[in-house]
Order: sequence, then structure tokens, then C-alpha cells
Amino acid sequence: SCAQCHAGGVYAGTSSDCFSCHQADYDGTTDPNHGAAGFPTDCTQCHTVNGWTGATFDHDGMYFPIYSGKHRDKWNDCGDCHFQSNNYGAFSCLGCHPHSDKKKTDDKHRDESGYRYESQACLSCHPDGRE
Repeated sequence: SCAQCHAGGVYAGTSSDCFSCHQADYDGTTDPNHGAAGFPTDCTQCHTVNGWTGATFDHDGMYFPIYSGKHRDKWNDCGDCHFQSNNYGAFSCLGCHPHSDKKKTDDKHRDESGYRYESQACLSCHPDGRE
């Protein structure tokens, strides 16, 4: 309700920044851990003023197209790619793909400048998941 943020019906001077009142909610969230995942503190990017549950998270738009394209329906849990539950910045491309064959992948990228057999390098050259 409006009164939850606007105590006593006072609207002037009440911050419109959700995080100013909900930092404890943000810090205490574990599914997923918002801080470890590097989520923005602008709550309105995922949540509405109508409720905190049922948030929408645009992984495709903010990070990598995992809900669309070739990656759609190819995974079950965040942990399929994010192997550290307290650090969603850590991820692996190499566990699922045929690229887990290092020699084959090295051979295929032989002429690519700066190539490294490492997931962050995969993302830097393939930010949309395409060749």
C-alpha cells in the first residue's frame, strides 16, 4: 500500500528510490543472491510496486541470451552455467558445449587473435552466442 512508503500520508520528500528502504531485502536475497550476481540496485528493473514476487529478470538483455536462440530450453538451473552460487559473475561455457574438447576448440580458433580457452574469452567474442 502507499502508506508503507508514505507514512502518515506524507508524499513530499519520500524517496522514490526503492533501494533506500529495501537495501536489507536486496542484501538478504538468496534466490539468487543479488549482490553476488551483480544485480542493479534499481529494483524497478525487475520488480514492480505491486509486489516483490514474480520479478522479471532480463538475462538476455542484460547479460547473455540464455532464454532465446540456440540456448533456449538447453539448461535447467542457474547452476548449469553459474558454478559458484555466491558469485554469478563466475560462469562456464565449456561444460556443456562440444567446445569442452580443448584440442578441437584450440584448432578451430588457431587464427583468432587473443584466443583463450576460457569462458570469459568465449563471451567476449560470442556475446550473443553466435559464431
